[in-house]
Amino acid sequence: QVHLVESGGGSVQAGGSLRLSCAASADTYSGACMGWFRQAPGKEREGVAAIYTSNDNTFYADSVKGRFIISQDKAKNTAYLQMNNLKPEDTAMYYCAAAPLLTSPLVASLYYYWGQGTQVTVSS
Repeated sequence: QVHLVESGGGSVQAGGSLRLSCAASADTYSGACMGWFRQAPGKEREGVAAIYTSNDNTFYADSVKGRFIISQDKAKNTAYLQMNNLKPEDTAMYYCAAAPLLTSPLVASLYYYWGQGTQVTVSS
């Protein structure tokens, strides 16, 4: 069975940092895309960042480029999202997701597996 387990959410002040982690099963992780998505109340779910687990290619939404970094530890089947210089508009529920290799890795509807989410709240 596929399990995606997120951790690392919390509450921070604007300008602070958080690191999110997403642990997956080895079968799901290998040869896949791992993505981070977020959804604020009353808003659509949006792609934040993604990584090809096989070759470390990364992808970012324009809104987080230069502030967020996605990375992985393949030995631990874990993807990370380092979030720096957080802003109040980053406040959302953050979800990790997994899929076979995707040509559009920031499109949520293409992903097969989803975690339960971890809340990130940024205050001004």
